[in-house]
Amino acid sequence: MPRVAIVGIGNVLMGDDALGPHVVKLLDAGYAFSDDVELVEAGTPGVDLAHLLDGRDAVVVVDTVQLRAEPGTVRVLDKAQLLAKNPILPMSPHEPGLREALFLLEFRGGAPADVRLVGVVPADSHTLEVGLSPAVRAAIPAALAETLRQLAALGVTATRRDPPCAPDLWWERLGEPPQPEGRRFELRGVVQGVGFRPFVYRLASECGVGGRVWNHARGVTVEAFGAPAALDAFAARLRTERPPSARVDAVEEQSIPVAAGDEPGRFRIVESEPAAAGAERRASIPADLATCDDCLRELADPMDRRYRYPFTNCTNCGPRFTIATAIPYDRPNTTMAPFTLCGRCQREYEDPADRRFHAEPNACPRCGPRLRLIAARDGNPARPLAADDMALVAAGRALADGQIVAVKGIGGFHLACDATSGAAVARLRERKRRDAKPLAVMVKDLATAEALAELDDEERALLTSPERPIVLVRRRGDDPTIAPEVAPDTPLLGLFLPYSPLHHLLLAETSRPLVMTSANLAEEPIAYRNDEAFARLSGIADLLLVHDREIETRADDSVARVVAGRPLLMRRSRGFAPRAVPVSQPFARPLLAAGAHLKNTFCLARGDAAVLGPHVGDLENLETLESFESSISRLERFLELRPEAIAHDLHPEFLSTRYARERAARDGIPSVPVQHHHAHVAACMGEHGLEGPVLGLAWDGVGLGEDGAAWGSELLLATYGGYERLATFRPIALAGGDRAVKETWRIALAALDDAFAGAPPLEALEAFREVPAGEVKVVRQLIATGTNAPRAHGCGRWFDAFATLALARPRARYEGQLAMMLEGVATGEAPAYPFAIDAARRPWEVDLRPALRAAVDDLLAGRGAAHVSARFHEALAEVAVALVRLAAERHGKLPLALSGGCFQNARLAGAIARKIGPDFAVYLHGCVPPGDGGIALGQALVADAKLRRA
Repeated sequence: MPRVAIVGIGNVLMGDDALGPHVVKLLDAGYAFSDDVELVEAGTPGVDLAHLLDGRDAVVVVDTVQLRAEPGTVRVLDKAQLLAKNPILPMSPHEPGLREALFLLEFRGGAPADVRLVGVVPADSHTLEVGLSPAVRAAIPAALAETLRQLAALGVTATRRDPPCAPDLWWERLGEPPQPEGRRFELRGVVQGVGFRPFVYRLASECGVGGRVWNHARGVTVEAFGAPAALDAFAARLRTERPPSARVDAVEEQSIPVAAGDEPGRFRIVESEPAAAGAERRASIPADLATCDDCLRELADPMDRRYRYPFTNCTNCGPRFTIATAIPYDRPNTTMAPFTLCGRCQREYEDPADRRFHAEPNACPRCGPRLRLIAARDGNPARPLAADDMALVAAGRALADGQIVAVKGIGGFHLACDATSGAAVARLRERKRRDAKPLAVMVKDLATAEALAELDDEERALLTSPERPIVLVRRRGDDPTIAPEVAPDTPLLGLFLPYSPLHHLLLAETSRPLVMTSANLAEEPIAYRNDEAFARLSGIADLLLVHDREIETRADDSVARVVAGRPLLMRRSRGFAPRAVPVSQPFARPLLAAGAHLKNTFCLARGDAAVLGPHVGDLENLETLESFESSISRLERFLELRPEAIAHDLHPEFLSTRYARERAARDGIPSVPVQHHHAHVAACMGEHGLEGPVLGLAWDGVGLGEDGAAWGSELLLATYGGYERLATFRPIALAGGDRAVKETWRIALAALDDAFAGAPPLEALEAFREVPAGEVKVVRQLIATGTNAPRAHGCGRWFDAFATLALARPRARYEGQLAMMLEGVATGEAPAYPFAIDAARRPWEVDLRPALRAAVDDLLAGRGAAHVSARFHEALAEVAVALVRLAAERHGKLPLALSGGCFQNARLAGAIARKIGPDFAVYLHGCVPPGDGGIALGQALVADAKLRRA
C-alpha cells in the first residue's frame, strides 16, 4: 500500500461539494508522483473512509468546510485540531466523516501519524447541481497550491507534467498556483489579556493563512503567510474586527520574506517576548473586565465543574490590571502565579480553540483561589467561620440579617449591607463616619435597575458595559425599595451591576440590592490586602469575606453619568485604568504629572500616549499619600518609564506639589508648575486631540492663579503652551475659610450683603431663621475686615449661595451636597435670571448680583426651589453663551472646551451645549473626568509644551 494518500472527498453532483474530487483530478493531470503516493477520488465514502486512511503513514484530505469566512477561503487543519475536544469547524456533511474515521482508527489502531485537511469554504449549502460556484472555482489555484505545500512538508516530490495530460480540466485557465507571501502586523492598544492572540489564531484559520502571533512589551506582533488574496482578507479583518474588550489604536503592516518553515497553512501562538533592557513599554495591560455571559452560564450550571465557583473567568472577562505585577501580561507576571493549574485547566490554557486559551487568571475549585469568612472582632484569620461555598452562604445570610460584611472584590474591599434596610445603612454610616454622602447600590441585573430608576439607552449601555462603573441615575419616585438613608436629599441613585462571579453569587444569596461602598474610613484609601482589612475594618464590619488571590493594585469603582446625551466619567479607576489616552503630538520626553490635591489621579506620559493611573483620592493624610506614591512607583515599573520631568500644580502646599518638587530635586530633573484651570482646559483639549487655540470654560473650584490669587471659574483663551485669562466671576468672601464650605449660610450672607448693599431681607428668608444673630454679626465683621475671608471666584460658591436660599439649608454635610441637591430639584423650563458682564475690567467679570436679587424676589413671592433652580441653571448657561460670543468677537470663532467640576452637572452642561452647539464646536469630557480627577492629563500636556520652548 502506498504510504501517502491524497484523498478528495465530495459529491460531484452537489455543487461546491465537488471541490475535493476536482482538486485530485487536477493533481493527477498536472503532476507526476512517486509510487508510494496514491491519489484517491473518494466521493462520499462514509465508513469506507476509515479503510482509505488505515495503515497510511500520512494523508492529505481535500474537502469543503463550513466556517464563518468568505466563500473561497482556504484553511488547513492538522490531526490534533481535527481530533480536538472543541473542533474549530465542522466538516462536510459526509457521515461518518473524517473526524469520526480518525477517532475510530485511533481507538482500534491504524491511524495515520500525520493527517492534514485542506479545506475551502463553499458558497452554497451543497445544493443538487453540477458545477462549482465562482468563488470556489476562483479558489482552486490556492487550494491546489496549499495541497502541494502540505505534500512538500511530508517529503513528497511532485513533478510538473508539461503539458498536462488532461487539458480539458481547465488547467490552462487556472494558470500557475499563486506564490505565498509574508506580512508582519504590529498592533498597539489594549491587546493583551483580552483574548487577542486566540482571536488572531481563529482569524488566520478562517482566512487560510499560516504564521504566528506573540505578545511583547509594546503590544502584539503577527507574522502571516499565504496567498495574496488570503492575506488581503486577513489584513482587512484584522483592522476591522476585534474581541469585545480589546482596543486597537494602531496597526502597522509591512511585507516580509517567506522563509523555510513558514508554512502558509499552519498558524501558531508562540511565547511572549520578554522586554529588552531599555526598550519602550506601553500600557497594554487591559483594565479589569466584568464577568462574561459564558462564565455566568457555567456559574449557574450544576453539571459544570465551575458551578458556583466565585473566581470563574476566561479570556473575555475577569481581573487584569489589579492582579498584574509586570508586563507582558502573562500568568507568571500576575498574582495568580502561586496557583498551579490542574490538568484540565492547563489543557484549557494551552488549547487555542478554547476560550480560556491563555486566560491568565484561569482557575477552578480544584486549583484556584478559595473563600474564607472571618469574624471581624476577635476573629482569627487562621480559623475561619466557614470556607468556600459555605462561606458564601453564611455571608449572604448575615447580610440578609442586617449585618455589615467586608467583601474582597477585584480592586479592593467593599463594605456591604442590605440596601433595603434603613437600620443597616444607618449603622454602616455611623461606623464608616460617612454622615450623608450617597452610597452606591449593586443590583443583580438590568431589570432590577429599571425597576429602581428611570434609565435611557445611554445609561443602560453604561450599566452593562464591560467596565461596570457606578452610574448616577434618577430614581423612580414611587419605588420604596431602597432605604432613604442610602442617598438622602437627592433624586439621584448610584447603581451598578455585579462585575465578578463573587458579586453575582452574593446577590443571588441575599435576593436584594446591596450597598457596596469602598471599605475605608472617611478620607482613607480603600483597603485591598487581607492583613490591612483585618486591621482597618474590624471596627466597621461584622464579618470579612476574604480570599487568597492577592490584589496588586488597588482600584476603586469608577463613577459615571450621562451628560448631554453622552457618557461622562466622574471618577476613572477600575474598568478604565490603565487604559491610555492617545494624544495627537508625541511627548518630547517621558513625563510624570502629579495631579491635583483633591480627587487625585496621576499621569505617566511617553510617546503618543498618556496613561492615567487609578483614582487615589484626596491627598489629606499620610495613608493616602503613601497610596499615591506606591501607585506611581508600580505603574512606572510596569512601563519601565523613568520620568525626565515632573508637572505639578502651582499651589506650593499641595502634597502632590511637594512630592513633585522633592522628587525632581532628588532625581535632578525639571519640575514644571502648571496653573490649575489651564490644566483643566488642556485635559479636554488632549482628550479630543485639539491643538488650539481654544476657548476654555474652566468652571471649577479654587486654583491658585499666576497672580497669587485664588481663581475659580474662568474663561481662557488657551493653547498647550500658554493662555490668556479672559473672564472670571465676581468673587464671594468665604468668611471663616474652609468653614464656609460647610456652613454655607456664610457664603449666602456674603453674596446677599454684596447684592443688597449690606441690607438684605434676612429676616424674611427661611434659610436664616435658625442662624443666630450673633454669628451673622461676627461673619459680617470678618468680611468687612478681610480677616480669614478669602475671596472665591468659583461658580461652585454661587451654587452654594443659591442652594442655601432656595432649599432653606444653611449647612452642608459634605462638599458639593447643596449644589447636587439644587440640580436635583430643577424641573421644567424657566426664564434665566438677569446678570451682567463687566467687559471694561481685565479680566471680564460676571456679576450674578442681579440674579440673586431676582431669586430673593421669587422666594418672597412664594415660588419654590424647583423654579429658582431652573432659572439659576438657565442663567449660568446664558452666562456661558454670552462670554463665548464676546470672546469670539475679539478672537474669532474657536472650538469651545468645557472642563471643571461644574460640568458634571448634567442640566448645566446640557443647556450650554444645546444653546451654543449650533454655532460653535463644543467639546465636553468623556473618558477623562472634567473634575480634578482628569487634571493630570492637562498638566502633562502643558508641561510638554513648556519644555519644548525652554
